[in-house]
Amino acid sequence: MENAPLAEPPIAGTEADTLLGALERNRRTFAWKCGGLDAAGLTKQHPPSTVTLGGLLKHLALVEDEYFTRRLLGQELGAPWDTVDWDADPDWEWSSAADDSPEELMELWEAAVARSRAAVATVLATGDVDQLAQWKGRGGQSPSLRYILVDLIEEYARHTGHADLIRESIDGLTGEGAPQG
Repeated sequence: MENAPLAEPPIAGTEADTLLGALERNRRTFAWKCGGLDAAGLTKQHPPSTVTLGGLLKHLALVEDEYFTRRLLGQELGAPWDTVDWDADPDWEWSSAADDSPEELMELWEAAVARSRAAVATVLATGDVDQLAQWKGRGGQSPSLRYILVDLIEEYARHTGHADLIRESIDGLTGEGAPQG
């Protein structure tokens, strides 16, 4: 497995490379949908939804850290997640995103993605995608890395669809993925 993220899922690759390639394609498309916007663009809503691109960036940063740092590796979450009163504001990542600059939001998401890539590389260095996470869910079962990767692909696919609609309403940008090359 290469250290650099795959540009696309291979047509006939390993299971790990195929899953990671699909996740990276979704991440790249999502980043493209959120890129190059100012604060007004990142806080724009597409009614009747209140979802914003800034909220999506912060939410997916949390999801990356939750799934790969806490669940897969069994480590505690760091800043900013470790100081949030989730009982008082269970949707904090969504509600607080408007207070962050575009640079802060993109840096938060990019750092979470980098941690996720490192976590997956660490786990794959000792086996394949059938390895179990450290975290135990309902019923005391631990998900496999395979399950986590599929869940993240689904999460990105859903939210990239949201991002596509919001971005089109801002400046007309449409398409399935960032131009290559």
